[in-house]
Amino acid sequence: MASKSIFSTISRGLLDWVQSFFLVEGKMRANAQNWLELADKVHHFRRDQLSSKDLGDLLQKREGLRALMRERADAGKLKLGIEDLEGTMRRTGGKIYPKSTVQEYVEFFLVAAIVVLGVRTYFVQPFKIPTNSMWPSYNGMTPHVYNDPAEIPGALKKLVRFAAFGASYHEVIAPADGKISVPIYPNSGGRIFFEKKPGRKWGVVPTNVREYEFQVGDEVVRFQVPEDFDFDWAFRETFGYTADQLDDLARRSNSTDYRHFRWVVLERNAIRGKPLLAFDIMTGDQLFVDRMSYHFVPPTVGDGFVFRTGNIPGIGQDQYYIKRLVGVPGDKIEIRDPVLYRNGQPITGSEGFRKNNAREDKYRGYRNLGSLSSGSEVDVTADGFLALGDNSSNSADGRYWGLVPRKDVIGRPLFVYYPFTRHWGTAP
Repeated sequence: MASKSIFSTISRGLLDWVQSFFLVEGKMRANAQNWLELADKVHHFRRDQLSSKDLGDLLQKREGLRALMRERADAGKLKLGIEDLEGTMRRTGGKIYPKSTVQEYVEFFLVAAIVVLGVRTYFVQPFKIPTNSMWPSYNGMTPHVYNDPAEIPGALKKLVRFAAFGASYHEVIAPADGKISVPIYPNSGGRIFFEKKPGRKWGVVPTNVREYEFQVGDEVVRFQVPEDFDFDWAFRETFGYTADQLDDLARRSNSTDYRHFRWVVLERNAIRGKPLLAFDIMTGDQLFVDRMSYHFVPPTVGDGFVFRTGNIPGIGQDQYYIKRLVGVPGDKIEIRDPVLYRNGQPITGSEGFRKNNAREDKYRGYRNLGSLSSGSEVDVTADGFLALGDNSSNSADGRYWGLVPRKDVIGRPLFVYYPFTRHWGTAP
């Protein structure tokens, strides 16, 4: 038993030595080959700039290392040959060798950018959900309201929420004591009046914002939110009104304005210096889009569906949109509120369809609007697709601007990578 153990130990040690030897030899040969390629590059680009002495020295050391490679010299000899060549390369390499740290960083980031652009163009593209037209399947910017002042996060918690959920805190402070008056359009679903104004994203990038104006007692308070943020949602959650209740209050108000809204006085009183509203704006879902599959297989009804809008006249600008594919060439699409029909049958192919048709969970069903008003059908032509939002009552989609041209189809969502909410993971 003892002799067998000794033999096993010796065998294992010999095997480790052999593996180590060939590993070192292989690495050194690969290193030598890299130096030869670099020497060839210096010779090719700088031979007209070098003196005859320097050029001869470069060629001599290069061929010396090449001869060692042909002879299959051991790692020690190859290392000496590399060191001889490297000394000459330092004298003759110019900008090719040695490279400055700045140059190496520039090359690294340039190559990285080329790789990223290639992947983005042909394989996988990151995409951020801009609006809530696909809610609740995907989130655009959504509010998290703090009705209890004790729940308003401190600095550390704000930082954690920003990192995990992309949450940015907003509050509107009352400038005075008194009643709160809000400008609301009658018969609009409780929509609050706002003006679109130029603003800055991160204080630098030009963008558009919504500016709202409330009256508190005799004072006016103005505040801004991102253009795509559904502030009405945050307002209703803060003050406890439904859209229908706000509509009713606007209709009964006698306080009109030349801008066609009416001032609605809320039941809650403001306290000077205290928040009228306090809420986080949660960032929209950010996901990876598969740009490859649709080159080999056609889009399937029920897919999340990403496309460009530059050739859709009803939109008027080139952007990326995401909706759900409801109709492919040859289909007839109809809505019988709240059910979406495809070729005469309730549509199938995704959980979003099933839940909308049943008004299950937070899905509100499909609405007879635009080209799919009551009794109307849409025939999907040979070169187009029909795409609708899951949030049918609040989605500008194919009912208004028609079909998506085949050439503008981008791909389907793969994975929600941020924020870290319940939507994180495989895209529905």
